[in-house]
Amino acid sequence: MILKTLTRLHALPLASLFSPTLSPKSSPHFLPISSPLSHSTAPNRSPSLLASISNTTAKTSISDASRFARTVLFVPPGVDADEVSEEMILPGSNIVLGPYAGDSRVKEVEFVKSSARARDCPKDNKPEFAILGRSNVGKSSLINALVRKKEVALTSKKPGKTQLINHFLVNKSWYIVDLPGYGFAKASETARTDWSSFTKGYFINRDTLVAVLLLVDASVPPQKIDLDCANWLSRNNIPLTFVFTKCDKMKVSKGKRPDENIRDFQQLIRQNYKVHPSWIMTSSVTGLGRDELLLHMSQLRNYWDQ
Repeated sequence: MILKTLTRLHALPLASLFSPTLSPKSSPHFLPISSPLSHSTAPNRSPSLLASISNTTAKTSISDASRFARTVLFVPPGVDADEVSEEMILPGSNIVLGPYAGDSRVKEVEFVKSSARARDCPKDNKPEFAILGRSNVGKSSLINALVRKKEVALTSKKPGKTQLINHFLVNKSWYIVDLPGYGFAKASETARTDWSSFTKGYFINRDTLVAVLLLVDASVPPQKIDLDCANWLSRNNIPLTFVFTKCDKMKVSKGKRPDENIRDFQQLIRQNYKVHPSWIMTSSVTGLGRDELLLHMSQLRNYWDQ
């Protein structure tokens, strides 16, 4: 049973990615999966898949399940990799839901400020998630979808519209940070240099940064600039989650389907990552992945804020 389950899960798009767990704010590096963490079982969860294994096959199955969880899934703090069940995995992702997941409802959101430099950003020590990606990847659309309000973040058909660090306060307790898009073709070389300078300064010096949500357009083939950005974040030990956007676009006449592009992206990431970030499929048009992404953000935020 367990082997059949593992085979089915492994066939999911991007199922070979798994994520480093989030580091608390006092430690800016990744917390290894193997770090000693007290296990806490979430209420109303189905029994572990491993519990149904017969004694004669338990050792082999436990080994397979543990290896799968540790090399494929994002296993958050408070969850034992040996006790992950199917019901704990968020749909359309490799993310396991753990005991730190809490209320993910967005009750209110307000724009706070735009900053031209990292040192000008809010200094109230509230946790924040940075939204990053190519300028036409749908950053503003995702932000508007997450908060369920139109035009909270400015959307535009002109790439590169956002060129400042924009802070949006959610529920008066945490921030969504809209960062300038990278790789917009019409920007001057000076503008691109400025982007690189102040955005990288934000990543390295921002102690309140919980994680980067790196948006990747699933409707097009893997882009080198996205891979380069992911590799830079990894080298600097900055936690990230791949958020695949535009997963509703299934027109195969112009190329591969989103799930095929995601699989191709996965293969390229595997070449450079020993520990792969978490991932989730989304669509700002259909709402795919919205609630799941907010749940994921809640468990990262609650662990960071303990």
